[in-house]
Amino acid sequence: MKSLKIVISLFFILILAGCGRVQPVMNVEDTPVALNLQSKQVKSAIYDSAIDRGWLVSEIKPGLLRAELYVRSHHAVIEIPYSDKFYSILYVESENLKYADGNIHRNYNRWINNLNVDIKRKLAVMAAQ
Repeated sequence: MKSLKIVISLFFILILAGCGRVQPVMNVEDTPVALNLQSKQVKSAIYDSAIDRGWLVSEIKPGLLRAELYVRSHHAVIEIPYSDKFYSILYVESENLKYADGNIHRNYNRWINNLNVDIKRKLAVMAAQ
């Protein structure tokens, strides 16, 4: 009986460990630019932050950037709509990141969080100048 409890416990530990690799997709939506900046300054902060993090950035149209990240065999694509008041970071597609039913590998969320933190930092520096 005791060995059965140990086997069941180990089984649940393995299941929980495997579940930790995927999380709900993180979208950063309508983040306010609380600083008095122009749209071109917001674009510059986003562009520079993304480039510094290894993203390939292109402008789709005024107010919308598209960024792609290649890490080994992984590929992520995001769109970043922006204005002088708000910006968002939105998931578009990915490869080899276990995307299914709104969930994705946790590394994607870490990449997005790092990008968002860098954008906020650059915006604050621009506002202070």
